Amino acid sequence: MKRILIILLLAPLLSIAQKKTLLVEGVYPNLYLNHTSVAKENYYSIGRLYNISPKEIAPFNKLELEKGLNLNQVIKIPLTAINFSQTNDAEADESLVPVYHTVKEKEGLYHIATIYNKLPVATLKQWNNIKGDGVGKGIKLIVGYLKVKTALSALSGQAKIVAPVAVAVTPAPPPVKETVKPVVAAEPVPVAKNATKEKPIVAVPEKENVPPVVVAEPVKKETTPAVKTNAATSSATGRSFNKAYFKPDYDKQTKQSSIVSENGNAATFKSTSGWEDGKYYCLHNTSTPGTIIKITSTTTGKSVYAKVLDVIPDIRQNNDLLIRISNAASEELGAGENKFDCTLEYSK
Repeated sequence: MKRILIILLLAPLLSIAQKKTLLVEGVYPNLYLNHTSVAKENYYSIGRLYNISPKEIAPFNKLELEKGLNLNQVIKIPLTAINFSQTNDAEADESLVPVYHTVKEKEGLYHIATIYNKLPVATLKQWNNIKGDGVGKGIKLIVGYLKVKTALSALSGQAKIVAPVAVAVTPAPPPVKETVKPVVAAEPVPVAKNATKEKPIVAVPEKENVPPVVVAEPVKKETTPAVKTNAATSSATGRSFNKAYFKPDYDKQTKQSSIVSENGNAATFKSTSGWEDGKYYCLHNTSTPGTIIKITSTTTGKSVYAKVLDVIPDIRQNNDLLIRISNAASEELGAGENKFDCTLEYSK
């Protein structure tokens, strides 16, 4: 009978909690959720709701645990390693409830991913089922998950099944396996019959695994793109790929509007993209995400086409920069890792 009464008393609160959209506030690592207290609520009931100790809630809000809460009082719920996840690492008795970031004006996916613990952009796209590179103002994006105890928290009704996090290095193993094949195939032709026993002793295939990864693999992958447009070989790396991958998109964009030209300093950022497929990316303040920019080095005269991911982070190191480009694009321009002068052309 007592259990029935408790359920009846808590039912209104449970329905309110289940409908609540959890919006993240604060700056990483000090992220939190806002909770407005209701009748008969205390630090302990709120702690059970968000899977956080009452002894953490009170000091986080600069309040005293012994004094209790007022009706409609807004409480900050800290997101910690205990109750916040950006993977799928929930225990068997836990549920993962999505927490959201509201997209602001001129805010791109790269910037949002960066401010939330450098979350991979691929993961952000996967969680929110995003196909392109742009996102509109006011859209709510999942940036992580609140881990709650399924049996104790009404928020567990909003739980989602989280797919494994997308990791940029995942595609790397297949090329390594492919490169082993040509090496092994090449060895048996002269050696297989006459020196069968020498194969495991010489260990040539193992030492030569590194060069094939750099040289042989891109040649195999780029046979199809090379038919589409101009294939180019980087003099610095010996890789063969289509350095104008985004040029068709650039041509379409510039046909529809006037071209803007800018001159200034460029710097790089590290990226796994572009080394084998020629897909270059950049950060730029005055163009919108998704814009294709033609970047020309004033020193070498070489040009590449890069897609804008987001604005340049507003930090001291970027004060004199016009653009940041992926290190693969910089190498193709012959600029290396240092700052260099460049000219930009893009549609406005």
